[in-house]
Amino acid sequence: MESKVDFHIHTWFSDGAVSPTEIVKQAKALGYDTIAITDHDGIDGVKEALIAGETADLQVIAGIELATKTKEGTGLHILGYHIDIENQRLTETLKELRQKRETRNEKLLAVLAEMGCPLTTEELILRPGQSFIGKPIIARAMVKKGYIKAPKEAFAPGKFLESPKAKAVKKEKLDAEEAIGLIRAAGGIAVLAHPIQIRGVGEPGSEVFYQQVDQLVGRLRKAGLGGLECFHRDHSCEQALRFVEIAEKYHLHITRGSDFHGSRFE
Repeated sequence: MESKVDFHIHTWFSDGAVSPTEIVKQAKALGYDTIAITDHDGIDGVKEALIAGETADLQVIAGIELATKTKEGTGLHILGYHIDIENQRLTETLKELRQKRETRNEKLLAVLAEMGCPLTTEELILRPGQSFIGKPIIARAMVKKGYIKAPKEAFAPGKFLESPKAKAVKKEKLDAEEAIGLIRAAGGIAVLAHPIQIRGVGEPGSEVFYQQVDQLVGRLRKAGLGGLECFHRDHSCEQALRFVEIAEKYHLHITRGSDFHGSRFE
């Protein structure tokens, strides 16, 4: 019998909606065997999830999702599994990333204020103990202030967080190959997330796109990449099978993840 797994889940320790404990409870109730907590650029929710997993008799994998870019500037998300969350190099790097995110956020708030949508840093704290503030959090804060009716409005083309001024505010990202090395140094396995979302390498789903992804994966494999997220909610069956072919070509782990951010796990 095939195990029921989900290796890509976000909690409210990044831009997810519920706690790690709630995720574990829902996953167990739905019959999952293994899940991975993969919050953006952070591991603050992992310990809670591991404890909840032990209580619920559900295997929980310590994970992370790192925003990266290649030397050519192509944005990639790299997932890390089975990482040592006490690893010094990892924790120091995450601290630096948090500081850079805070600097980026200050600039974004200034842009929104110019648009007539002022927000204070305090208004971005939507729950006690929150340490992560990304664009989805800013969008939720905008809803709370009444500037927009739904978070997705903050990402409408040309408006708010998708305006030219806001898009010009860039967050410093890790080099993709360095991120792979960081995950491996923490004892983990590095996996390229949702490849269909890669931009700048051809029209997604085209033959040129698959050729470019193939070459990119081959290069990352040499840097220590260990897997490819072939099954993802944004992948059609045909796309997933093409990614499986690439993964098999480079002898990579084939993973499945929902990229869950909501309140009701499925």
